[in-house]
Amino acid sequence: MQKITATSIVLIMLPFLVWTQDKKTITNNNKAITLVERPLNLSDTALLELVQKQTFKYFWNFAHPVSGMARERSNVAYDYGSEVVTTGGTGFGIMAMIVAADRKWVSRDSIVGRLIKMVKFLAKANAYHGVFPHWLDGETGKTIPFSRKDDGGDLVETSFLFEGLLCVRQYFTNNTDKETELRNRITWLWNDVEWNWHTRGGLDLLYWHWSPNNDWSMNFELRGWNETLITYVLAASSPKYSINTSVYHKCWAESNHFENGREYYGIKLPLGFNFGGPLFFAHYSFLGLNPHGLKDEYADYWEQNLNHTLINYKHCVLNPKHYKGYGENCWGLTASDTYNGYNAHSPDNDLGTISPTAALSSFPYTPEYSMKALKHFYYDLGDKIWGEYGFVDAFNETQNWYAKSYLAIDQGPIVAMIENYRTGLLWKLFMSCPEVQNGLKKLGFETPYLSSAMLRITNISEE
Repeated sequence: MQKITATSIVLIMLPFLVWTQDKKTITNNNKAITLVERPLNLSDTALLELVQKQTFKYFWNFAHPVSGMARERSNVAYDYGSEVVTTGGTGFGIMAMIVAADRKWVSRDSIVGRLIKMVKFLAKANAYHGVFPHWLDGETGKTIPFSRKDDGGDLVETSFLFEGLLCVRQYFTNNTDKETELRNRITWLWNDVEWNWHTRGGLDLLYWHWSPNNDWSMNFELRGWNETLITYVLAASSPKYSINTSVYHKCWAESNHFENGREYYGIKLPLGFNFGGPLFFAHYSFLGLNPHGLKDEYADYWEQNLNHTLINYKHCVLNPKHYKGYGENCWGLTASDTYNGYNAHSPDNDLGTISPTAALSSFPYTPEYSMKALKHFYYDLGDKIWGEYGFVDAFNETQNWYAKSYLAIDQGPIVAMIENYRTGLLWKLFMSCPEVQNGLKKLGFETPYLSSAMLRITNISEE
């Protein structure tokens, strides 16, 4: 990425509001970060729009120039190199691009062109029985190993990618050559994913990884409750390589951390780890899956996600470890960078690090609490954490540490979930997919989208 100097100027335009932002570089703990000045006294609507639009720039301005895919992170760390692009993070970024087209931050044709570049790249990139690896080289399409043995197909990252691509297919429905090509290319990629290959020959198990070099040696079964519900829904939805229903019930729903039923801070948690775990469990699958009215024999998923979020919020308000800054306006524990590396933060793994994506991606569940956090992040802490791609990944006031990094998997849900709070756009798109509706029905889910009234597929992009 080309270095941006302190004298660079960026013009940002929102409806009825135009201003010039002067970029500047400051130092936090000897790490240079680029911040941008902030317009003040915004309405709630204008502030939401600004945060979405600024965060979207991570996927538009900072995308890999050859593939168009999302870079793993904004800083080169852990010897990744500058060519690393992320499969799942690209899926989240694709959803942000739909929002950008719908809100006309970028022209529809420009978004379509970028998306065609991406799917053409994916068609030639390394894949394993149609399943993409966690990381790719953004220039060559070759696999970059996530770890020594994780050098093949990653079913979960692939599911995050197709969560976005299926929304694209449902949104760009105009009868033009480019949009027709885009839809066709997505369907070709989608139909090629051999989800059932990851059952290892028909077992009632679903595995995260497979590698031609290491076979099944990662040996990671997808057992819930965690962020991978979307993987089961898409695996059941595949027109050609669908998993059996028994895999869902005998693998996903059988673990020592699936059913919970206990109360934390007076709030009952139907599923998952004690205190719910990191908040991305309530985000990643639900960028597309609409939890409103989504139920099966195990849980009401609106109740699950709402209560998980409330437990996370209450923990930060009560602040049992007395960390600096925590409170009603400053909350949100999830996986992110932290002052000594990277960690999956949660109430029972609380290091004092707040990740803005946690509260902001929870807008559909806790809009009042999320708005308080947003205003605090922006107005009170913005001179430390607001930059060219929105809010930095995390901060820890106890340690006087503020990240200089942005991560694709944290930036993407901010744009998508705020949009789902505002309009429900991505929920409408994903839940309108006929294959997804078939998959949900196959797994025994209830949702309003399976009612006769909702089975009429509408051209949402023209509403």
